[in-house]
Amino acid sequence: MPDLKRNNLDRSLSPYLLQHMANPVWWQEWSSEAIQSAVDEKKPLFVSVGYATCHWCHVMAAEAFSDEDTADFLNSHYICIKVDREQRPDIDQFLMHFLAVQSGNGGWPLNVFLTADFRPVYAMTYAPARASGAQHSFLNIAKMVYDYYKKNAADIPPFTVPVEQPTVAAEESLVKSLLSYSDRIYGGFGSGQKFPPHSTLLYLLFFLSVENDPDVLAICTETLDAMRRRGLNDHLQGGIFRYCVDRKWTIPHFEKMLYDQAMALWGYALAYKVMGKSEYKKMAESIVRCLDECFADNGLFLSAHDADTEHVEGATYVWSYAELKDVLTPAEFAQFSESYYVDEQGNFEGLIHLIRKNDFPLPDVEGKLLALRKKRAQPARDDKILCGINALVAIALIQAGRNMEMPELEEKAAQTIRRLIDLFWDGKSLGHSYYNGAKQTQSFLFDAAALLTAISMLLEDDFSWDNIMTAMAAYVASFQDGEQWVESRAADFRPVFASWFDHPIPSSISLAEMGLTRVDLLAGKETNARSYLSPYQADFFNITIMMHNGLFHLITSERAVPWSQLPANTLQMRGKQQTDCYRGTCRIRQTK
Repeated sequence: MPDLKRNNLDRSLSPYLLQHMANPVWWQEWSSEAIQSAVDEKKPLFVSVGYATCHWCHVMAAEAFSDEDTADFLNSHYICIKVDREQRPDIDQFLMHFLAVQSGNGGWPLNVFLTADFRPVYAMTYAPARASGAQHSFLNIAKMVYDYYKKNAADIPPFTVPVEQPTVAAEESLVKSLLSYSDRIYGGFGSGQKFPPHSTLLYLLFFLSVENDPDVLAICTETLDAMRRRGLNDHLQGGIFRYCVDRKWTIPHFEKMLYDQAMALWGYALAYKVMGKSEYKKMAESIVRCLDECFADNGLFLSAHDADTEHVEGATYVWSYAELKDVLTPAEFAQFSESYYVDEQGNFEGLIHLIRKNDFPLPDVEGKLLALRKKRAQPARDDKILCGINALVAIALIQAGRNMEMPELEEKAAQTIRRLIDLFWDGKSLGHSYYNGAKQTQSFLFDAAALLTAISMLLEDDFSWDNIMTAMAAYVASFQDGEQWVESRAADFRPVFASWFDHPIPSSISLAEMGLTRVDLLAGKETNARSYLSPYQADFFNITIMMHNGLFHLITSERAVPWSQLPANTLQMRGKQQTDCYRGTCRIRQTK
């Protein structure tokens, strides 16, 4: 039993929790012992959830959680628990749903006050150490919540996360709905800050594989071009940032997340296959470069890079006008100014974040600037290895290898999957994360579903994956509870049902449905037509519905057909007959 009268995060295996180990708050990791201590001492819980590259998590760590008066009150009146949302997505999901119901929004740090039996009292995101105008200090909030708890503890109702399956949508309404939400001026969707719409783009690109729709083609082109030319893209080293804070895709939040690289790689590789623009292949290749140079770690990929460098957001990536004039020759500067927006006033707090005007190649100038940038202080990294997100990278590498005729990427994916199986799969259950030599063994649906989907893709070219695919399919199916999917059944928390929402990455349910559907199709089983679900919310899920409804070619052949000869919307299986089954009809396929 740890001493709960101290901060115990120095013993943690989470990079995020280690960032808080010097706080005067007596932080504990989530555990049965910590929960039981709240019961024994008749104290409420204060649970703070975040992740290692979260800017406002850093701010609260430096402000409210470093304040002695705040810490003294928390230590006296609460059992305080820090949670890494990437290690415990079940707890994060439960608490985030409560915040969303309470306030209509969400975000991190996610700070929630609960009873010892997990009845949430109040939830919030950032609060300062000192009151400012109408904004309460965090200490005042903690005091008000405690006073409320003492008077009303017996009457605080339990909270159950609602299982919100998206509504059924007519096939003909999907594209129309998505286009109505699109920004036809600047690309993307919505009229505020711009997140990369990964799942939406994948659905629309697969739709274009089936039907040539000029409006869909236009919004895909506008969005993909805005994402690669403007501020979301790291033009010097490749990869994309988390999102842009403005409608015009100018200034990003400078985090680099592994899951964004995976989804963007898949999207641009698919766009190259469907639309044929060489610029999309170049963008996909630059993301692979980013994976190799910034994320690769002993055969797998680490989780994220911080937005901040030495507590200043974006410091690694931005330039002053004078600096660019100084480090580039006059000829280089003139050439650079022809291809990039370079202005003395800058576009980010008087500095310049690089945005392209055109696609004219500048490898020498960009290489020179990158070499200089690498000499600067670099953002902190979250070195944690996440099983499911690494499997998502493998999926993207497989698809990129096939769509861009780069088989070496498929081999890289196969090596990644073998490494994940060796590290996380014990033959009965799948672990979740790995850090500093220790494995988190808790099982989550997302990890199993992503791994199954990747393995099912590898099997199309190599039938030796059959046994592990069969075992993983059975394991994924074990997360079903009647008509519902369970994300995790943790001994130290309540079971949490899986979410349906397909952004910023596919939901666990969508990946599970895709993986199991692919397994059935590759085994020659009949699949029944199914209904599409709400656009945007279930865009990735609707790709699987396309498979159910015959909109993917199912190629049967004795030997693997080169992917360059096949449409993007294709699955392959082995058999003696050379057939192409599509839209309810199977035809003899003419071999070249």
